Amino acid sequence: MERRNFLGMIGGLIISSPSWPQAASHSHHGDALYSSLRDPSAKEAPTALMAQQHVFDSPAPKSKQPGRWMRRATLPLPRSEMAWATVMNQQMHVLGGYGEQRVDRAYHHVYDPKQDRWFDAPALPRGANHVGVAVLGDQLYAVGGHLEQNRKPDSRCFVLEKSQWREIAPLPQRCGAVALVALNGNIHAVGGAIGDTFSDKKSVNWHTMYVPAQDRWVALTPLPTGRDHTGTLVVNDLIHVLGGRVDSFHTNSNLHHSWDAKTDRWTMRNPLPTARSGHGAVFFKGKIFVMGGEGTNRVYGQNEAYDLQTDRWESYAPMPTPRHGMGAAAIGNMIYVAGGGPIMGGDIQSALHEAFTLD
Repeated sequence: MERRNFLGMIGGLIISSPSWPQAASHSHHGDALYSSLRDPSAKEAPTALMAQQHVFDSPAPKSKQPGRWMRRATLPLPRSEMAWATVMNQQMHVLGGYGEQRVDRAYHHVYDPKQDRWFDAPALPRGANHVGVAVLGDQLYAVGGHLEQNRKPDSRCFVLEKSQWREIAPLPQRCGAVALVALNGNIHAVGGAIGDTFSDKKSVNWHTMYVPAQDRWVALTPLPTGRDHTGTLVVNDLIHVLGGRVDSFHTNSNLHHSWDAKTDRWTMRNPLPTARSGHGAVFFKGKIFVMGGEGTNRVYGQNEAYDLQTDRWESYAPMPTPRHGMGAAAIGNMIYVAGGGPIMGGDIQSALHEAFTLD
């Protein structure tokens, strides 16, 4: 397998007025691209580990149009293990996660691609990592998460309306690293992880739906296998769940299922070429793109896309800097991938932000 590491500083931010209502511009903390969870003085890239762990080669056939990556404005500070990301009003939102030597941050950063700039938005009512996020109309939902490092799940749920967070009905059971999507006017929470300690941590197959009009959760047909840290999204009124881990990243899955609301049934689809967890998954240019993620002594740069018409996968230009636990979102003609861990586990956070385009 080809391995390489990417180093380099990212350019400054474009200065202009914020587009997020009532949001304040957030200066970059010392322009550090990396930080350590346990050592406040460590601000350099762990280059040796990155070189050892970064993997780029995909077993999928190469696309004739591989695309390219470019640098974008860095996050206001190095972070990882936040909610994956979601898009509202053509801006990317990333919430919670690790940063500044804590794992229970309430950060809420918003990226405006038109300005190539980040802004602060209303912080979560409580800090957590691996929070599920989704947008329904003009409302931003934040569900569950872990209160300690990838453990001790929470059941509290919130919705952001007009720049104010409001608490809603809690999850039926405490859960972190749950996938969250909006479909047909409701919010779906799929899979996730439970356990207050690393020794009792377990992936679950739960599938529950939040009905906003009733402020309650309804149980639906479970995911065929319990998984967390999945890549999950809605395409053509179907929920797709791709990859993830079964209890640990040592036992990553390549499974790919879709769920149909009309039948409340899951269907197996062509598996991921690269089994991984903590990856990004977005719908872009008519295909599902999956990038990043981690495994045992591996951080994946593979960028693989699923064609819904042919049920086949192809590989595209890999991420310049493989990461996991990052925010990924498709807006316009680009996929934006911000933050995340450049080595296995949660010890190192990054402020890196790279974008992929086929243009």
